[in-house]
Amino acid sequence: MGVLQENLLENVQRMSALAEDAAFGAAFDHAAEAMITSLRQGGTLLACGNGGSMTNAQHFAEELTGRFRGNRPPLRAMAISDPSHLTCVANDYGYEYVFSKFVEAFARPGDVLLALSTSGKSPNVLRAAEAMKAAGGVVVASSATADSPLGQVADVTIALGSSRWADRVQESELVVIHSLMQAIEDGFGYSAP
Repeated sequence: MGVLQENLLENVQRMSALAEDAAFGAAFDHAAEAMITSLRQGGTLLACGNGGSMTNAQHFAEELTGRFRGNRPPLRAMAISDPSHLTCVANDYGYEYVFSKFVEAFARPGDVLLALSTSGKSPNVLRAAEAMKAAGGVVVASSATADSPLGQVADVTIALGSSRWADRVQESELVVIHSLMQAIEDGFGYSAP
């Protein structure tokens, strides 16, 4: 069996286990509803993560400000990914503050932070979650396990299941992000024709 086939089969097993996990489904529903509620009330969805999770955060935000499936007005979403902000804060304060300083600047009560960390231990993502809570916002965490430090801070944790490889968790993370976008569009009646 080749590398591709092994990876596909492993993902089939992971996705099947998640599809049958009632707690996972309930956490997803809670997260989607928090995001829809925030947007309906004029709130903003923020997203952050490191490495591949940053690209997932960017993808989440750009599909909401642009278009996922349905034609609709843009929705308020931002990924914390501006290179000048990240390098300024990292240089002046330290890398662990690159996301939290942005949250402190922009978050308002009722906003939602999608905090992506495969391990649930990334100090900069954890600080962002704490800053969002301090601002009166909601934290939706996506990580391998619900009992991680990030999961302990979050209002909702979408636990993707452990793996020896972070890329497996990020692949599940991307399915969750696409599903959140679909749920948000559906919640606003913008379903694709």
